[in-house]
Formats: sequence, C-alpha cells, structure tokens
Amino acid sequence: MTSVTVVAVLLVALFRSCLAQSTGNQDRCCAALKASAIGDRTAFPGSITYKGFLHSYYASNAELHPNCIVQPLSAQDISVTVQTLTNSSAEPCFFAVRSGGHVAVTGAANIEHGVTIDLSMMNGTTYSPRTGTASIQTGAPWGSVYETLLRDNVTVPGGRVSPIGAGGFLTGGGISFHAARVGISCDNVQGYEVVLASGEIVNVTQHSYPDLFRALKGGSNNFGIVTTFDMPTQPAEDVWRGDVVYNISHTREFISAATEFVDNIATDPFASFEGIFSYNSTTDLTLIGNILVYTRPVARPAAYHAFYQIPNITDISRLTTIMNITEYTYVSYRIAGRTGTYLNRADIIHKATRVLSKGIRAAKSRAQSKDFSVILVVQPWVPLFWKNSQARGGNVLGLERFDQNMINIDWSYFWNDKADDGLFDDIVGSAQVEMDEYAKSTGAYNEFIYLHYAGRTQNPLRGYGRDNVEFMRQVSRKYDPQGVFQRLVPGGFKISSVGSD
Repeated sequence: MTSVTVVAVLLVALFRSCLAQSTGNQDRCCAALKASAIGDRTAFPGSITYKGFLHSYYASNAELHPNCIVQPLSAQDISVTVQTLTNSSAEPCFFAVRSGGHVAVTGAANIEHGVTIDLSMMNGTTYSPRTGTASIQTGAPWGSVYETLLRDNVTVPGGRVSPIGAGGFLTGGGISFHAARVGISCDNVQGYEVVLASGEIVNVTQHSYPDLFRALKGGSNNFGIVTTFDMPTQPAEDVWRGDVVYNISHTREFISAATEFVDNIATDPFASFEGIFSYNSTTDLTLIGNILVYTRPVARPAAYHAFYQIPNITDISRLTTIMNITEYTYVSYRIAGRTGTYLNRADIIHKATRVLSKGIRAAKSRAQSKDFSVILVVQPWVPLFWKNSQARGGNVLGLERFDQNMINIDWSYFWNDKADDGLFDDIVGSAQVEMDEYAKSTGAYNEFIYLHYAGRTQNPLRGYGRDNVEFMRQVSRKYDPQGVFQRLVPGGFKISSVGSD
C-alpha cells in the first residue's frame, strides 16, 4: 500500500468517524426534543408524518433527511424548540426552518443530519374588520390565505403561486401581482410576531423594534423565526389573466413589447407581466409564453396593447379571483436556478435568449434525463415597486439606490435524473456568468440579486449594499448575540457569509 493510499484511507476513516459523531449528537438533540414539552410534535424517520414531510418540497433535490422534524402549532412551541436545541448539550444542535418549502437551493429550508422545524401546521389566517388587518401565520400557503380573506372580500399582496409559504416569501422581499400599485410585499407588513434566538417571543412593529422591523424586510432567516405577519388588506376585485403562447420566431416583436411595457408600467399600475422563454425535451420545442395579470375586472386592458399585436399560437384569458389564478400543483423535479438584475434594454433580453439557446444545446447533447425543461423568465423591476419603502419603516433590500427601470431575469432548469445534477448546475451557472459579463461590458449590470431566485453560488445579501450589510450585522449581534441563526442554522443566505468588503 502506497503512502498516498494510506493517507486517503485515513482521511476517509476520519470523515466517517466525524460524520458518525455528528449524526449521533443530532440524535441526542432529537431525544431532547422528544423529552420536552414539544415531544408530541416531534416525528422521526419511518413515521407517516416524516414520510409526508419529505415529499412536500417544491424541488426533489431539497428532500434532505433530518434526524427528526418538529411541527409546532404556536409561537410558544417554537420557543420551546429553540431553547431545547440551543441548551440540550455541549455539542451543537444544527437545525433548519421551513415555511412552505418552495425553494430550490438545497439546504435552505431543510437539513441533513439535524433537526428541521417544519412550520406547515401554523397555517391559519384571520381577518379583523375593525382594523382591516390580516394576521397570517408563517406556514400558511398563499392559496389558503387568499381563500380565507376572500370570504370577507379582501386580499393582500402575496405570492403569485398558491403553494408558496408566507414566511419565506415575506422575509425575502416578495413580488406580487399588485407590486406596481402597493409596492414590494414585505413593505406591506405592519407587524411581526417573532421568536428570537433566546426563545423570547416579541411583537415587532416600526415603533416597538424599528431596527429589527426593518431587518426582517429582506433579511431572510438571519434574525429569528417569524410566526405571524400582520398586513393591511385591500378590497378584493376579480382579476383578469391572459396566458398567451407565441412561436419563437416572434422573439424580436415580443422583446420590443416587453421593454415597452416595463418603461410604461407607471401609466397603469394594475397591470403586471411575466415573459417566459421555455424549452421542453419531450416536445423538443422552444416557445414564448406570456402571463398577463390585471388586478381589476377588465378584460384585455389597453396596458397590453403591444402584446396583442403579436400573432400567437394560443390565447387563454379569463376573469376570476386571485385565488384561482394562483392555483398550482407541484410536479416533482430536480431544480437549479440563478438570477440577475439589468437595465430594461432589448439587447439584454436578446443576449439572454442566445445564452438560453446555448444551454439548451448543451443539455440536449449531454443530459441523461428523459424529461427536462429550460426556462428563462423576464419581469419588471422598477422604482415604482419601492418608492414608498422608507415611509413604511424601510427595508434592507437597498433598492432605493436605483432610479432606472430594470428587469429581473430568472433562469430555472428542471430535470428528473439525479445523474444530471452537476450538468445542469454547471449550465445554469455558466449562463449567469456569461449574462453578467455581457451586461457589465455594456453598462446594463446591476448588483442587486433577488434572494428568492438566487442560486447556491450567489450572494444576494451582498447586493443590498454595504450600509445595509453592516446594518444587518449589527441587528444580528443585538438580537442573536450567540449567533444561533448564523452557526446552528446553516441553510439559506447568511449575513455572516457576506464578507467585509
């Protein structure tokens, strides 16, 4: 046996020993939970509850295997859980926090060899006619929120897909169909109930905890576990939705209409749009899709005039409720994504379509998956979305620095064979690098990275700007002096990982 082989064998043995030690400690953490006041809410591998939890994630590659899960029913349950995990032994108890599980970054809302706090049972929504306020529990999917509020003919600016959970969506920013009229969703939160790292339960408003209030708007899972969000409601009207599909040969006309729409969105803030370039391996077709949503009961509104001029393959439109237009059922795929922000220019979208075509060719020639899709989404990212942020207590997104109309470009790759994990991650990563390099060379690049679409190699918190990064560090040290949400909750995008530059 060579010396190199001996070293390799020793390293493998050391790794296995460390892994076994870590796993054993997490078993002790689960045992402590089982013995606590939350014991009847703790589930282990092999149980029906655990099996149902495993298969409830949006992305199948997010289906990690924690040593146990906890499904709290209240803020007090979460407080007991956090205190148990931070005080159970000399060795650390690592844990993850999951709201709706609509995330493609592996480990962001789940953990291998640790504890996952699954908030899906905290899914209630209540409405106060006296104050006009909706109180939304963190695990509530937006479809459930809309259904409940529509009974009183009110709504809130929430997620555009029904299974998305309120917690992750609102702490990471949140873009709704109402964004041009009422702003980013997190700016519509008036109050939070939060469990801090110490287990203390606090009610956070612009006046009671102004620093934490601001940090929770975009700061994700860095400061505590939000259990309830209070949001002002607005009257619920029927909405109009148009789903239009075009042949890829109409790319130039579509891009012209899209950039025109973004530059004129302020003239009719009831209108929203998502442009989608997509390829599916089973049909071997690349098509252009358009999701047009108008948040008033007006069919074929004039705001979409330029899109109407493009010949289409299909055009399905209807007047219905906000709940119905967000209905969506998960189909299990492995998923990888990246995102970027750029000036609203036609050449940027044209470049993105060329990069998309390159990725499609690479996937077709190398993928082992029989079923895969490549999707490029373009949507507005304009100052109208954040113009009232400061008056509402501010947020940490840092968007007030920007006064030009921009677009968000989101790359998503879906496949069904685990063997292709590396391939698709490389393709989507290369696409983002090429897109950013082109944008930088032409003066169209913006450093902001929308956290909800960010990939595992991206650092969205850094894009919030140096002042906001330092502010978040200060808030983290103040409310989590032991760094529980930095050390023991490794998933997601951490303020401690941003760097000092």
